[in-house]
Amino acid sequence: MIAIAVTADGVEFAVRVIPRASRNAIEGEFHGALKVRLTAPPVDDRANDALRRLLAEHLKVPVSAVRILSGAKSRIKRVQISGISRQKIAELLS
Repeated sequence: MIAIAVTADGVEFAVRVIPRASRNAIEGEFHGALKVRLTAPPVDDRANDALRRLLAEHLKVPVSAVRILSGAKSRIKRVQISGISRQKIAELLS
């Protein structure tokens, strides 16, 4: 199960990114993190930008509401999303 921390700004959780995939997709839980496949390569922050856009699109929030708190150069990232509840993240898993 993904550990989702509720903060004053929204929610925080871990994301495991697989760059250079054949398609963009959210694939559920993997070792306590949300597993996300991205077509973007991990250079020049392209994968990070694609992650922010994908999460914003699925959660129906502006891209500016999605922040990468840590792991910008890693496959495992800590993400904060403002203005949503824990329930919205749980909906991504189903």
